[in-house]
Amino acid sequence: MRSQTVKFSNRNQSQFFPVLRQRVDQYFQQKTISKLGNQSLVWKGLTMLSLLLVPYGLILSNQFSPWVCLGFAIIMGLGTAGVGMAVMHDANHGSFSRIPWINAFFSATLYLLGGNVLNWKIQHNTLHHTYTNIHEVDEDITGKFLLRLSHGDPHWKIHRYQHIYAFFLYGLMTLSFLVKDFRQAYRYTRHKGSKLIKPFSKLDIGILLLSKVIYGVFIALLPLLMTDLSFGQWLLGFLVMHLTAGLILSTIFQLAHVVEGAEQPAPDMEGMITTAWAIHQLQTTANFRCPVALSWFIGGLDFQVEHHLFPTISHVHYRALSHIVQQTAQEYALPYNRKESFFYAIRSHIRMLKVLGTRG
Repeated sequence: MRSQTVKFSNRNQSQFFPVLRQRVDQYFQQKTISKLGNQSLVWKGLTMLSLLLVPYGLILSNQFSPWVCLGFAIIMGLGTAGVGMAVMHDANHGSFSRIPWINAFFSATLYLLGGNVLNWKIQHNTLHHTYTNIHEVDEDITGKFLLRLSHGDPHWKIHRYQHIYAFFLYGLMTLSFLVKDFRQAYRYTRHKGSKLIKPFSKLDIGILLLSKVIYGVFIALLPLLMTDLSFGQWLLGFLVMHLTAGLILSTIFQLAHVVEGAEQPAPDMEGMITTAWAIHQLQTTANFRCPVALSWFIGGLDFQVEHHLFPTISHVHYRALSHIVQQTAQEYALPYNRKESFFYAIRSHIRMLKVLGTRG
């Protein structure tokens, strides 16, 4: 892991972000609103949790056929994705609410997805948001099973077909939490010399173990004990739920960084990225247009440029801020990568998968 050696530096470009930050601050001052989430976000959080927990409760009622329960599993997958994108994502960035216990509560919804809060904050908040699209540091693009999402990864023959099988593997994202969290905890603790990564304490390891046990009881033991579902029927529903959630979550996140125009800069021999951090975010991140309803469901992640520049501002403000960011970027002759539609962004991602799959 190279996080402690990578630095950003380019004085000639450094004025962009102070100007942008001043304009964003002025926007909130003029509107006299908080940068954090509002009441509508709390209602959204409860709605997403309902999508996950209400069908779960209906399954436990044991009043429905296995086929109806399978439909409930799909809805739970949608709820899992909704919680991941529109609830715990803001909360783990500290932008869900100004009230600490509300922020902590919705942050902990990650455990309902089978994940771990501390791992997420290290991988996503610290490494991904600081070193976006940098090989061996940003784990979102590095070292993926049978996928080559980074030019720095080894090229295998099978990668020629990754644009065909990638979306199936994306469906495994939330399933991977069950194993990946232990591997990451070991790796992050082993790299305790890094100034950015604190080693897992005994309490952190205890929380990790206990949360997995509780998740196992929640997702497996209770349905098997309280319903007439066979193990095979439960397993099918479990896989369908996770494949639904994983496919949505992974696809949305990939559209931000593994698309045409999103660069993957490499540090020089001294570990320097020759642009300022904010410029790096513009160069490595992309937005995409989508219907307002879809934007609501995915937690404003169609505005990833704004999110990467201001991760501690709630996503409910990104649509309004996008006009300020785009105008300021244009004034400084900087890129503002935005795909014209959700489906155009999908096609752009597939084309990038082909490029990464055919070039060594």
